[in-house]
Amino acid sequence: MKHFIIVKFNETVDVEAIINPIKELFNKALAIKGISSITIYKSNSDLSNRHDLMIEMILTKAALIEFDNSYIHKEWKEAYGDLILNKTIFDCD
Repeated sequence: MKHFIIVKFNETVDVEAIINPIKELFNKALAIKGISSITIYKSNSDLSNRHDLMIEMILTKAALIEFDNSYIHKEWKEAYGDLILNKTIFDCD
């Protein structure tokens, strides 16, 4: 399945400064059995009605549950949660 996390950061966030640490954090999830790929996209638009970042994970349903309970997901929330203005989660086959 595909799991998308689509994020709009607060206006004060320098997305360029945090993109690599976010990639490093999420790439650790590749060690979870059932996660086959993680791709992180940075928006090429700076229009105010656009989101800044999209994380695409290809994984099994079991791996999604494991990811949701992982230290990686906890660290994502703790380190970046306060910087997020809006977030959308979308899952599909």
